[in-house]
Amino acid sequence: MAKVEIYTKAWCGYCARAKALLTDKGVAFEEYDITMGGPKRDEMLERAPGRSTVPQIFIDSQHIGGSDDLGALNRDGKLDALLGL
Repeated sequence: MAKVEIYTKAWCGYCARAKALLTDKGVAFEEYDITMGGPKRDEMLERAPGRSTVPQIFIDSQHIGGSDDLGALNRDGKLDALLGL
């Protein structure tokens, strides 16, 4: 199974939606809460240049984008292959 990382903030509906989709698929993910900023926020900005919103999602270190991007991959039938399902 693929390694999934997601940068989130508290009270973020888009973050909750992305996490729910992954959870519904039975996919474990590593979550980095950047609500208060810090080094993980800086890391996200470096890994996803030009993207400062959350969530930012990575599958096997490949930048997927945000919640809408994840949903689009799922609707297009491409997400399962990326996740190794």
